[in-house]
Amino acid sequence: MAEDAKWYVVHTYSGYENKVAATIQKTVENRHLEELILDVRVPMETVTELRETGAKEVERKMFPGYVLIKMHMTDDSWYVVRNTRGVTSFVGPGSKPVALTEKEIAALGMETVEVRLSYDVGDSVKILSGPLEGFIGTVDEIDKTAQTVKVTVSMFGRETPVELKFGQVAALEK
Repeated sequence: MAEDAKWYVVHTYSGYENKVAATIQKTVENRHLEELILDVRVPMETVTELRETGAKEVERKMFPGYVLIKMHMTDDSWYVVRNTRGVTSFVGPGSKPVALTEKEIAALGMETVEVRLSYDVGDSVKILSGPLEGFIGTVDEIDKTAQTVKVTVSMFGRETPVELKFGQVAALEK
């Protein structure tokens, strides 16, 4: 049933984002709505601020005035969220909430997708696209969070490290 749940955006009073998120989570626990409202988040980012005393890392809200909720849209879940103190409305035309698209969710980094690769460090791979298309190289490093792979390619008698996206390389048939 979790596959049917979608991410929705709720507009709140500015500065009340964390309070709204906590209130919704508490209501979900108290009313046993865990299967309807799965996740409530206030997206944060870490920013380095330069001050007179030096650089300081600070957590900051990515979207002040908004809370993201993963839920099944039913009359009950809509009622609980809409009638939470501090919530002004769902984001969408009129009173109809609009779910975020898969692309928007990926851009926000809200959900992580487990990536399974057919190659590992030390394996030989063929480059499928880009300026080095058709070259064969060896995988040196895999970065699953950035979804990149570092490959060493032999060009003109020199070993050249190249960073590519996962989809740009494929394992060689053994």
